Amino acid sequence: MLRDAPFVEGEIYHLYTRGVEKREIFLSDFDRKRFQLSLFLSNNNHAGMQIRNTIKIFEDNGATSWGKIYQEYEKGEPFVDILAYVLMPNHFHILVKEHIPEGGGISKFMQKIMNSHTGYFNKANERTGALFEGTFKSKHVNDEAYFRWLFSYIHLNPLKLIEPGWREGIIRDMPRAIQFLNNYAWSSFPDYAGVERPEGVILTKDALPEYVTLVKDVEGLIAERATHIPSDTRRMRFS
Repeated sequence: MLRDAPFVEGEIYHLYTRGVEKREIFLSDFDRKRFQLSLFLSNNNHAGMQIRNTIKIFEDNGATSWGKIYQEYEKGEPFVDILAYVLMPNHFHILVKEHIPEGGGISKFMQKIMNSHTGYFNKANERTGALFEGTFKSKHVNDEAYFRWLFSYIHLNPLKLIEPGWREGIIRDMPRAIQFLNNYAWSSFPDYAGVERPEGVILTKDALPEYVTLVKDVEGLIAERATHIPSDTRRMRFS
């Protein structure tokens, strides 16, 4: 994908991609756990790191100690600061700040996580070929209203799994929706809602813009999304 401008250090970008032909790219909780771990392990220039070997190193009697990996693995300088993310059955969204002075961190980071997941997924499912729909897409997040809308959108995205009309403001069972999002482990929302978990180190909260007031509940996310609608509605489309 050709980009209108290079990524710039210190700037925030929304990164997203989906499975080729809209196919599912996560088929199990292990797939999702492994991808979350990839967000952490692949976010540095450690060329020799292999996720499968790292998982084996931290196995205890045949069971993977995911928490120990997050706590004890020594990372190098990160490519990006990860501010938010969500994993959906056939796509994912990540909100990042470029960390590398020459602006090459985002491309290296996305190449590592997409190649890693494709290789793992193909081997696990006895398939070949591309898993993702071309290269990743990106949008520059350069104002407060758009950041607030996008931050909320990313964390509310799993609602489509139980509330198809949520983007139009139609939530039929709000208590169920709140419970579902509070229990959805495959996004950064639990880390902002006050849940203490090993995956929290994926994020660099200190890199959030100064204008951000952390939203820690589902009702707050819904209000943020309704209030901070981008003036250019094209920024709300992720096709």
